[in-house]
Amino acid sequence: MERSVIVRMEQISKSFPGVKALDSVDFSVYPGEVHALVGENGAGKSTLIKILMGALTKDSGAIIIDGQKIDISTPSQAKLYGLGAVYQDVMLAQHLSVGENFFLGKLPITAYRTINWKVIYQEASKVLENLNIKIDPKKIVKDLTAAQQEMVVIAKTLHENARVVIFDEPTALLANEETEELFKLIQKLKEKGVGIVYISHRLEEIFKISDRVTVLKDGKLVNTLNTSQTDENSLISMMVGRSAKDMYSIGHIAKTAEIVLEIKKLSKKDVFENISFKLHKGEILGMFGLVGSGRTDIVRCIFGADAFDSGEIWVRGERAFIKSPLDAISKGIGLLPEDRKKQGLCLNLSVETNINLALYPEITTAGIIHAAKERKTAEAFREKIAIKTPSVSQKVLNLSGGNQQKVVMAKWLSKNSKIFIFDEPTAGVDVGAKAEIYKLFEKLTRDGNSIIMISSYLPEIMGVADRAIVISEGKQTGTLLREEYIGMTNEDEEKFLKLASGLKVS
Repeated sequence: MERSVIVRMEQISKSFPGVKALDSVDFSVYPGEVHALVGENGAGKSTLIKILMGALTKDSGAIIIDGQKIDISTPSQAKLYGLGAVYQDVMLAQHLSVGENFFLGKLPITAYRTINWKVIYQEASKVLENLNIKIDPKKIVKDLTAAQQEMVVIAKTLHENARVVIFDEPTALLANEETEELFKLIQKLKEKGVGIVYISHRLEEIFKISDRVTVLKDGKLVNTLNTSQTDENSLISMMVGRSAKDMYSIGHIAKTAEIVLEIKKLSKKDVFENISFKLHKGEILGMFGLVGSGRTDIVRCIFGADAFDSGEIWVRGERAFIKSPLDAISKGIGLLPEDRKKQGLCLNLSVETNINLALYPEITTAGIIHAAKERKTAEAFREKIAIKTPSVSQKVLNLSGGNQQKVVMAKWLSKNSKIFIFDEPTAGVDVGAKAEIYKLFEKLTRDGNSIIMISSYLPEIMGVADRAIVISEGKQTGTLLREEYIGMTNEDEEKFLKLASGLKVS
């Protein structure tokens, strides 16, 4: 007997001026399943979900819930039909308690017309305990970690009787152990018969937790199949028309003897100690380690964003006394931070302004910006690294993750940086944009630039880096050459993970 579908979307189409965002797409969710939705940025995933959640209206097609055809025109209406969503950017009132967030807009009151705090905290506590979430409902939301806030959103959604929950890039801001806690919670939701729609660029997560997967490309349905019937290579091929192996197959230039950056016994108390390595001209040096290993702290000290206690930094054969980012920039070093939205970009400013941020002292006279030079630089780099934007006047906020990353890259290229530090360069970026970024790496190194690339994703390190150093709890536990892991075998991965866990490799 076939399971009854909770939600079915049939032949959904949606057009915007000049773009067909969705073209006759079918999608369904069963009780107690995780249905993954994958595709490149622009494939139509967000549009499909926004139509289901009432944020957009469809042009044609049907939405059927429990066998009944309905129209959803607002998010509040979607909520009434048992649909809920957990987005990457957590939507909670930060200044209120967890319990208050559960009852926003519908606070219970006593017979004396005062807020019934007892009911608020008792009910919130009951929902949290039922999901085994150990959070005090009286705690203020802003004092919770990103992972805890996400758990609160999930609990709040279930408190609102959601039968289908959409997770949109839920692990983007979570550490490994927090991700595992999220997966346990999703398993609990499955056991309760809740249907899950799971959107993620991290394909390893898709294979870990989903039952079915639907692939969209250019607004069209490519396929829906059981996750057990496919693999990463096949999914990538369906999404972008190339295999995983091809995606990482960038050209590597011959290693040169010239050393552009040397780190000697760099230490910061209780964070990292005795970090030493050399970066050669034209090299991509990978830095691998588990979240919290100290990788980001190391590169922030190299860039002058944080102070270190002891050790030396040498740039092109001369000792560099880097006390601030301005010192690092003057030495030709550019940092593309892990959180590009908060630390690498001014989201509400234009592409043009962001590209010129580090360059303004050079194109300004007596406090007046040379507008022609500003525009010329922005247009040149928009074309050079293929930033997809209708105009350089467009706000960076409106670009995809991959194109935002390119804008940060253009900022340092315009400053003529020669040493690029990429911290998680493809986090939150779809597979197509990843391939474009890797090709940019290839171009940078062929032009004589050098790259340090931090990544938590082993296939990325193994597929892109010429050499990789491994960090565990602030200590440098090993260095692996490309020829040692070029096969990308399970044994190679095991070697990396042992070093990252502080274990010796025989």
